Amino acid sequence: MDQPVKISIDNLTKVFYKKNNSVTAIQNITLNVEEGEFVCIVGPSGCGKTTLLRILADLEQPSSGTFSIESDTDFRPLQSMVFQEKGVIPWLTVEENVAFGLNMRHLPKEFVRKQTNYYLKKVGLTKFSKLYPKELSGGMKQRISIARAFANDPEILLMDEPFAALDEQNKFILQEELLSIWSETKKTVIFITHSIDEALLLSDRIVLMSAQPGEIVEEIKVPLPRPRTMEQVRANLEMAEQFIAIWNHLQQEVQKSRK
Repeated sequence: MDQPVKISIDNLTKVFYKKNNSVTAIQNITLNVEEGEFVCIVGPSGCGKTTLLRILADLEQPSSGTFSIESDTDFRPLQSMVFQEKGVIPWLTVEENVAFGLNMRHLPKEFVRKQTNYYLKKVGLTKFSKLYPKELSGGMKQRISIARAFANDPEILLMDEPFAALDEQNKFILQEELLSIWSETKKTVIFITHSIDEALLLSDRIVLMSAQPGEIVEEIKVPLPRPRTMEQVRANLEMAEQFIAIWNHLQQEVQKSRK
């Protein structure tokens, strides 16, 4: 059964102007994302994926077109964003970082404490709660970002290549932790990645973008049932065919961008 539309994007275009030049980052993006859907966006570097996320996060204004995020309550923030790196606040402890969004909303202290402790436990950071980011590895810092985003209980979650800088082992661990938390919360997620494996593991649907100016050229439903593991993704024949199709698309778009 189809879920109601949570994010509606209609003909979104963003043009950046600099002196006498202009660059169209994204062009005529139209996309609906259902409540609780996990959507991965895949495209060549420079195709405007991050620009699209920044518009949805109200960090950039579109040049034309519209978008809306459905909300049933004023209690939740509309969105939280997890960046590729540098998403933690260095002068706050792990615990204070996770609680930051909740405290900014001036929520009751006991609620903040319980919510913070719950997500610290979910990402395995309870015993590190009093440490500062400089005392942690890159993977642990990304755990902080993920815990903070979910703890803040946003209507939608925007994730911009959050695991790109991590080694393979840490990446797999955090992917599993992310899926575990998502399966409980059923947050609506838009997740940017360059990793085809990651997109096939995490998403319900993969949106493929063209080279700059970024346009949506194809949408792929991921057929492998949940819960799924990376081993299952790589062993499944249909998923292997989808991997090759996405790889070929990226290769073609990269070649176009160089002409």
